[in-house]
Parts: sequence; structure tokens; C-alpha cells
Amino acid sequence: MQLRRFFGALVVLLAVASAAGAHDFPTNTLATGLVRITPSRIDLLIRVPLDVLHAIPFPMKGETYDLSAAEAALRQALIGIGEAVTIADGDRRLIADSSRARLSLPSDRSFATFDDAATHIAAPPEPDTKIVYDQGYLDARYSYPLRNPGASLSIRTMLASDLGDRFKLSLRVLRADGGSSAFVLTSAAGAVPLDPSWHQAAASFVWLGIKHILSGQDHLLFLLCLLIPLRRLRNLVAVITAFTLGHSITLVGAALNLAPTGPWFPPWVETAIAASIVYMALENIMDADVRHRWMLAAGFGLVHGFGFSYVLRDEIAFAGSQLVAALAAFNLGIELGQLLFVAAVLPALAFLLRSVPSRRMGIIVLSAIIAHTAWHWMMDRWDALAKTPWPAPTSPDMMILARWAAVVLAIWGIARVLAAWKGARSRIDAGNAPASSPEHLVAQPSTLGTHVRSRHESPRAMTGTRGTDVSDRPAA
Repeated sequence: MQLRRFFGALVVLLAVASAAGAHDFPTNTLATGLVRITPSRIDLLIRVPLDVLHAIPFPMKGETYDLSAAEAALRQALIGIGEAVTIADGDRRLIADSSRARLSLPSDRSFATFDDAATHIAAPPEPDTKIVYDQGYLDARYSYPLRNPGASLSIRTMLASDLGDRFKLSLRVLRADGGSSAFVLTSAAGAVPLDPSWHQAAASFVWLGIKHILSGQDHLLFLLCLLIPLRRLRNLVAVITAFTLGHSITLVGAALNLAPTGPWFPPWVETAIAASIVYMALENIMDADVRHRWMLAAGFGLVHGFGFSYVLRDEIAFAGSQLVAALAAFNLGIELGQLLFVAAVLPALAFLLRSVPSRRMGIIVLSAIIAHTAWHWMMDRWDALAKTPWPAPTSPDMMILARWAAVVLAIWGIARVLAAWKGARSRIDAGNAPASSPEHLVAQPSTLGTHVRSRHESPRAMTGTRGTDVSDRPAA
């Protein structure tokens, strides 16, 4: 049995190599999978393009496959695909106790639902079905017994691994609790949990957030623009916190499908992000007041949050039923990556600005370089945005726009209240400062002695000046 599996897997690998040698890039680079989990069983339905299975010896009749004589080749394909796509319970790989396969026309649409696909695989092909070479699919079903209903299940694919990320497995998982999730796998993904626990989802999404922020050049340049003119820790904490709150709001909103849709929105967000960098760099050059920079950080953070959401939108299905944990973990990962960047940049920035003759000139030169870079980004992205058709506004779009407008107004109002409160506290603190008094002078005898001595030594300096020191007053 093990020897058959080995040779089956070898056949699949040879099929991929043969496909790569026959032509540089397969016509169809997407396999489709459906997984249904019940308390006692797991069923995997998978559709693989024949374009990547050239080494499987399917019999031919001229230009079409000979379906009546394909049984031996189907068994060989079942072994190979079963070795390439594996399901595990923890570290224990599950072994299918039943499997079945057939060839299907490229026009077949049965994989739209699990039941339709299962019925299609169980039925034999029609006698007069003609499938042209390389133009169809191999559809297979694997059924695995599940001994532990609370198992930690994962799936791994090595289908067409030589093609790397170009070949994908689009998988939809139907869980035992009635929920479902869909995601795309490649051979580089490794073992992916079918329904991860909250700590598995949290760990993977924290790492995803860290990788995204540290690889996002535009986000990092914006952060750098925020940091360049800041010298006080209090201002630094306020700016970073405001930026975090701003992008967290839109990140969560976009993950919950509350963001505008349409092909125009992503290029608009990318253009706005580049524009935010240009604006902050020009503000640094013009030496604007940094006391209210936290308000700008919060506002631009709303735009950057939509940029973060694109990565999360593509990966959120990997969270399974742990949507809340994934959202919180991804946001935490972004903050951790942000703090790592700040911790690395601040010492280097301080050293750089101390190394130049004028700190102000260093800020101007550094900001000008950033503005130049971001300006080119903005122009390139604007060209892409200008070529994107803008859709006619619909009622759902207007409702989404109204909600986000209300969010922006609420944030602006809160920022104004906080700014007014901060100003009022500053005035109160200034009003409570101790004023100079005779007692204060007595408390500093060295200063009083200096005043008396200077007047005694230089009487001419007192000419035309009314005496204010206690030593110049006549005795009672």
C-alpha cells in the first residue's frame, strides 16, 4: 500500500514536470476544493485541471479521452492526488477509507455546491461524452473517518508545487457548526487549519500584521514624516496613538464589509495614501505647529486603515470562525510592527539630525527627499485611478458614504473637544503658577544680596529709576 502511494505521488510530480516541459505556463492554474466536516467524517471533493496531469496515462481516441478505458488511469490519479493534498488531525495524517474519480467536461459547473459536486462525481460519464485533450478536469472525492470530533484539522497541498504560487487551490470549508469559510492555498502555505482555534488564528494574524506594516513602504514613510519634527515624548505618544486609532476604525469597518466597493476604490486609497505622505513632508518643510499633529495623524490614519484592510480581506477566510480574534490580532500585529519601526528609527533619526550643522536644515532636506518620492507615487497612482471607470452612485453606496462621513465628523468633533480641553488645562496650569513676592525674595538671600550689593557699588546706575528693592525704602 505504501509503495503504491509512493509511485502515485511520483506520477503526479512527473506530471507537473512534463507539463512544465511541454509548455512554459499551464492554461488552467486553479484547482477547486470543497470540504465538509461532520462529527464522524470529513469529505474532500477536488477538481484538478488535466493541463497539469500530463504524465497520467489517460487513454486517447484521436483527440479525445477514451472514457470507457480510463479506469486504471483514474486509480493512479487518485493515489497521486491523495498524496499531494493531505488532511491531518494535529500531527497525524488522515487516511481516506474510500475514494472515487472521474473525468469532466470543462463546461461542467457542478462544483458550485458540495451536494451537486458529490452527485456529479458519483455518476458515471455519459457514453457519448467527448473531452478534448487538456480541456477538461479530473474530479475526485476522498472520505476520511474522524475519530475525534474536536480535532485540530489542517490541510496541505503540494499540487503542481513546481509552479509555486502560480498554481492555487481554491478551497471552501463547510464546518460542522453550519459555518463556512473560503480561502486560496498554494504549496508554499504549508499546513493550514481548516477551523483554527482562537490562539492559532491570533498567532498567525499577529505575524501577518507585523509582516505587512514592515513591508509597506508607503505606510513607513508616512510614519517617518510624523516622527521627523517631534522632540518630546508626549507629542510622540499622542501622534502614534492617534494614528493607531484612526487606522483601526477603518480596518475593522472594511473587514466587516462596510467599505465602499468597486474597482475605483483601491486605486483611490493608494493615491490618497501617497498624497498624505506628500502633505506631511511639506508640512515638515514649512515648519508647521506640531502640537496638533495628532489630529492629522488620526485623519490620515483613516485612509491608511483601508490600505491595511486589503491584506486582511484576502486572508480573513483563514481565520475560520475566529473573526474577532483575527481582527484584533492583525491590528495588534500592525501596532507591534509600528513600534518596532519607531524604536529602530528614532535613535537613527536623532543621530542624523545631530550630525548636521542645523537641525532645521536636516529636517528640510530629509522631508524634501520623502516628498519627492511620494510625489512620484502619487502621480503614478493618479494615472491608474484616472483610467478606472467610476460607477454611478447607488443607494447602498450612498449609505456607506453617509456612515463614513458620520464617523469622520465624530472623530473631528472628539479631536476638537480634546484640543479645547488640553488648551484649557494648559491655561489653568499657567494660572496656578506661583507669582513673585517679597517672601519669595527672602527665600533666595543670595539673589537679594546681589541686588543690594550692585546698588551700593554703582549708585549712578540708580539715577532716574524708582527704587523697588526693600533696601532703598526709608525706614519707618
